[in-house]
Amino acid sequence: MIKRYTLERMGKVWSDVNKFQKWLDVEIAVCEAWNKLGKIPDEALKEIKEKTYIDEKVVERINELDKIYNHDVLAFVSAIAEQVGENGRYIHLGITSSDVIDTALALLMRDAIDILLDDIDQLLKVLKENAFKYKNTVMMGRTHGVHAEPMVFGLKFALWYEEMKRNRERLEKARKTVSVGAISGAVGTYSNIDPLVEKYALEILGLEPEPVSNQVIQRDRHAEFMTAMAITASSLEKIAVEIRHLQRTE
Repeated sequence: MIKRYTLERMGKVWSDVNKFQKWLDVEIAVCEAWNKLGKIPDEALKEIKEKTYIDEKVVERINELDKIYNHDVLAFVSAIAEQVGENGRYIHLGITSSDVIDTALALLMRDAIDILLDDIDQLLKVLKENAFKYKNTVMMGRTHGVHAEPMVFGLKFALWYEEMKRNRERLEKARKTVSVGAISGAVGTYSNIDPLVEKYALEILGLEPEPVSNQVIQRDRHAEFMTAMAITASSLEKIAVEIRHLQRTE
């Protein structure tokens, strides 16, 4: 992300520290699920939850190991296991890299959409207020950029309000679409993991299980999210350009 154009809240969501924190959240949820099934002892789970953490130094360690292993998830798991010691052997039990990456990405996208929805709610409030505020403010309407019939300024805000409501609905739907995870092991066959681990872990994370998947969550879900953002961005660009044009001297 380009720092000068990145809002602080959104920047934190997509930071390396937060990305690896979400990876860790997934790993711990899986450990908790295994514990529920009697595969990981209580003391081991307690130690994993108490000792594992992510900060800038841990990110540096992950990057350092990645240069050795040339595998980001292996580097991550190794760095986290170092924090725990012997019980680190339970971390990443039965799962594959995509289980962690794709499920964590769902958490990141969900958090990002929540920020966008909050911002849209604030914008909707302003647009609605101005639609009523300027409902009697007469201005010249235009066709092909030239004067046409008179209209009221509030109509523009009303139009933008309705369009942003639709954008909000699209993002809300996209949030539901991307809020799925998969903890199904290599190639998604559950050959090395009990399906109940997926069920319990995703309940902890607040995600729905992918009804059918292979090793990865299918990317049409991500495409829906990107499309909803693109449409929203085009609406905001249209509003910004119109406001700029309204500043022109005749």
